[in-house]
Amino acid sequence: MSQPAASILIVDDEPQNRKLLETLLRPEGYLTQCAANGEAALIAIQQHMPDLILLDVMMPGMDGYQVAEAVKANPCTSHIPIIMVTALIERGARLRGLNSGAEEFLTKPIDRAELWLRVRNLLRLKAYSDFLQNHSAILEQEVQARTARLQQFRSAMDATADAILLASRSALRFVEVNATACDMFGYSRDELMQLGPIELAEATHTAAAELLDFMVSGAETTEFREVVLRRKDGSEFKVEMSRTAHRTGDDWLIVGVLRDVTERDAAQQRLHQLAHYDTLTGLPNRTLFYQTLESSLALAADSAIRVAVMCVDLDQFKNLNDTLGHALGDELLRQFSTRLVKCVRVRDSIGRLGGDEFALIVEMRDGQDCATQVASQIRDFLRTPFDLKGHQFAVTASIGISLFPDDASNSDELMKYADTAMYRAKRAGRDTFRFFTAQMNDEILARLELETALRNALENKEFTLHYQPKVRLDNGRIAGLEALLRWQRPGVGLVLPKQFIPVLEETGLIVRVGAWVISEVCEQIGRWARASIEPVSVSVNVSDRQFLEGDLESLVTRSILANGISPELLELELTEGSMITNTERTISCLKVLKSQGVQISIDDFGTGYSSLAYLRRFPIDTLKIDIAFIRDITSNPDAATIVRAIMQMAHSLKLEVVAEGVETEAQLAVLRSQGCDYIQGYYYSRPLAMPEIETLLREDRRLPMPVGQPASPPKTLLLVDDEALTLAAIQLALHQEGYHILTAQSAAQGFELLALNEVHVILCDQRMPNMNGTEFLNRVMELYPDTLRIVLSGYIEIETILRAINCGAIYRFYTKPLDNRILRNNIREAFRHHGLLRARAGAQPTDLRQSEGVTTH
Repeated sequence: MSQPAASILIVDDEPQNRKLLETLLRPEGYLTQCAANGEAALIAIQQHMPDLILLDVMMPGMDGYQVAEAVKANPCTSHIPIIMVTALIERGARLRGLNSGAEEFLTKPIDRAELWLRVRNLLRLKAYSDFLQNHSAILEQEVQARTARLQQFRSAMDATADAILLASRSALRFVEVNATACDMFGYSRDELMQLGPIELAEATHTAAAELLDFMVSGAETTEFREVVLRRKDGSEFKVEMSRTAHRTGDDWLIVGVLRDVTERDAAQQRLHQLAHYDTLTGLPNRTLFYQTLESSLALAADSAIRVAVMCVDLDQFKNLNDTLGHALGDELLRQFSTRLVKCVRVRDSIGRLGGDEFALIVEMRDGQDCATQVASQIRDFLRTPFDLKGHQFAVTASIGISLFPDDASNSDELMKYADTAMYRAKRAGRDTFRFFTAQMNDEILARLELETALRNALENKEFTLHYQPKVRLDNGRIAGLEALLRWQRPGVGLVLPKQFIPVLEETGLIVRVGAWVISEVCEQIGRWARASIEPVSVSVNVSDRQFLEGDLESLVTRSILANGISPELLELELTEGSMITNTERTISCLKVLKSQGVQISIDDFGTGYSSLAYLRRFPIDTLKIDIAFIRDITSNPDAATIVRAIMQMAHSLKLEVVAEGVETEAQLAVLRSQGCDYIQGYYYSRPLAMPEIETLLREDRRLPMPVGQPASPPKTLLLVDDEALTLAAIQLALHQEGYHILTAQSAAQGFELLALNEVHVILCDQRMPNMNGTEFLNRVMELYPDTLRIVLSGYIEIETILRAINCGAIYRFYTKPLDNRILRNNIREAFRHHGLLRARAGAQPTDLRQSEGVTTH
């Protein structure tokens, strides 16, 4: 008849831990019940007494120790074995558990095999203990049953991974051992049964006496002890041993359970090595280095010795690592650490703090020159190139030095100051060393203060926006604004961007602040619309970190929808550097925003990675020429040539050009002569706060036009379409362009307007009653040959269109529906072309087919 499955009570306040233990025990066939706290566990034990308890140590209310004490204090439950499950591995925690009555420990995270073995062993020992308690009765009643059970017990003992030895206290000889014990000591079972605990102890009288005392001491005490034992071949090894004592008539039966801890100790040694030493170089890591520094400072304070702390950092290591690959980069660090060790004395210390950063502790018994000599020696050792798989590479290092007790008296400050000095050495040109100075500390403190103030600035609503107008040169009107961030710092006043934007970039705060700027600009555009101020586009500078770390696409979309504004009124300005940072992600984001109508411009063009390839791949509308070129445009031929080339390239790519930083009338004159589209700068207006910019927008103040030119250059556009809604939509799309727009709903009205006005460009619908568009434009070509004629149609009547093209009646042909941006760009191009043709021909009739091909969209 099979034995009933053992019942195990799992006590743990964490549901996932209870579930895990149940899952691990289920394959072994054990019956499990659970309790979420100590009180519930005691109730469960009274209702259904388990064979074994898995008990968590840390629980609210009654902890594991209290539960164990309560179980062992009850005579009815004291025989139940307890395994404590804990993340605590200190000796004190184990001793307290043993004092509470626990027989075994399991350390979190739980190892499945160890759980099975420990549960199985304790259950077998419990079975054997139960057997021993009834030993006398069993002997009297059934000798055969005793033999069978003893054999069963031996089989159970042989199955365990721990060595089990049963010894008579009076005879000091083993009365039973399991197979594991035989394997552990190298004896056969018969040989081991002829021995006792003393013969297994290490070959010292003291050790043997301690082991004997442990084996035969009080029956009521259970504890773990580590002892060194001896195998048959004479080799010694360490075991963890526990023992229990049971009264058997006039004698005591001592049950010892032994576990070989050789592998455990080796694993602990490996963990210590990993925890305190760098795996790549073998040097002490940051943790051990700081411990060594603390000890060195304590010793130096007692001995009145000065100590130098040195931070050593390889110059340009990241670039070298990216170029060579991480494998060769690691080899370089190993070779560098070997050279570094040769630079210090035996009493000095060295460690790798991480990456390419190393640190040294140098005792200075002979003054500050000792640190200088070590720093110089490090630089000298680096003069010889490193051999990396047959390739020679020269490397330099920057070194920062702080002194104890001169600069600081504790390790944290000394390391911080040495690190500060090291970065100062890098800024000084690298391949050098610097001692820490109070001035460096003041600069660091000022920087930290600035960072802290910036972190609070957004929450305290200290940021504000100023707006600088962008003006069209062909009509002098404001065509847009650029939003510029300002910081109204308490106790300081208005802080300009150059003083805090770099810090926002370095700390990553630019992502949150940039999001605030976009949201604020969209809200302001909406407020202007509700205040009946004529719509004007606003550009916002976008950092490359906003593409990498922020959800720019969602932010812009939400801000536009939340404020009900037209996407075309928002323009994002990014630098050329942003174009090469995570390019594919940036392009994808910009294309989505561009498809919604958001305008895209490149700021400070010409100062970064100017590339036609990037201009072709990115959905760009505008180039902004950097102020560095504009500043010298009247006196430096090279600057003037670069500006001219940028504008010609931009116009050929159908891009508009904005000149930034225009401050003089001479600069304006040169830009106007070169065909620049917009200017921005102090010549027209400095950045203005909200009340001033709103006044400027309401007054519609215009840029003065050159002497001899009309204030409003006549750019007259005739729209001919029989649908009033279409005419209104086109007028709305072009309302900011500054054209003089005439509208006609029939060919007859168109002819009348042509007779009364000088018209330069005509946009005509193809399908109209009485006279279609191509017929109308054919007559216009004969009557007004200087006009540029464009036909717009939702239907392609190919033969009619071709005839009109061939006879020169049509300058462009577009199909409906037409994107507003494309429409604006092409109308601008038409007026630009018209001006070129008139200048070339002296206002004489011109055959357009000789100078311009026909484009269809």
